[in-house]
Amino acid sequence: MSFVYEMKYRLNKKNPDKYITNTMILDFSDNVSIFRSKVDRISDSLKMNNGSSKIYSSNFENQFYIKKNLINSDIANIITNSEFIYLIRIQEVLKWEILSEKKKIGSNNCQKASVNYGGREWIAWFTNEIPINDGPYIFNGLPGLIVSIVDKDRDYEFNLIEIKKSSNLFDVKKNTITIDWNKFEKLAKTYYENPNSSLEQKIKSYKYYRYQDAKGNDIELNLKEMNKGQQNYIKSTNNPIELNHRIDY
Repeated sequence: MSFVYEMKYRLNKKNPDKYITNTMILDFSDNVSIFRSKVDRISDSLKMNNGSSKIYSSNFENQFYIKKNLINSDIANIITNSEFIYLIRIQEVLKWEILSEKKKIGSNNCQKASVNYGGREWIAWFTNEIPINDGPYIFNGLPGLIVSIVDKDRDYEFNLIEIKKSSNLFDVKKNTITIDWNKFEKLAKTYYENPNSSLEQKIKSYKYYRYQDAKGNDIELNLKEMNKGQQNYIKSTNNPIELNHRIDY
């Protein structure tokens, strides 16, 4: 099955009314699942069908790509940067408190539950009418599918909007490098210091390296200004879902 969620999140508390909305998909089969954006899912499908093994991305923050094996409680956060694919195992145990409050969300009869994760307090609504103990992002372990979950500050919110039959559960991000949160911080800070290091290496590798606009005119690259712009963006979107692993750039 594929469970489609609307993800709404706020990455800058200085702009409290500005939210980003993404369509996310939880593909589930035999207690194994992958949670990723619709865009990532399409990209993965193309890579699988074309036989390409290289996956290019940038930055280290806010990728929201999760693999779960509920049989052995193996939860992994997948981060890509350049052609490298990193894996962080989520060791934090979800200690759910199931509450008595109930309500109907859409066609689903739901019950309330609460949990702490990532330095945030979360409220979830699950339905035992869909007996799958999974949900969006890393969240799992309730006696039914999580239909809705939001943190107390309403920085992050996931709501189920559609259920579809899925033909298969495809995974193209298998050749991963396992890291922990400390290594993640080091990698992210190194990237922050020079976000365009790979482009800089390309320019150094060729005697003449040209970038052109749509009209074929040469573009003069100012890497220093490009780095500054990307650094400002990273700092302005530094409200991660794992608030306890927030990096001070």
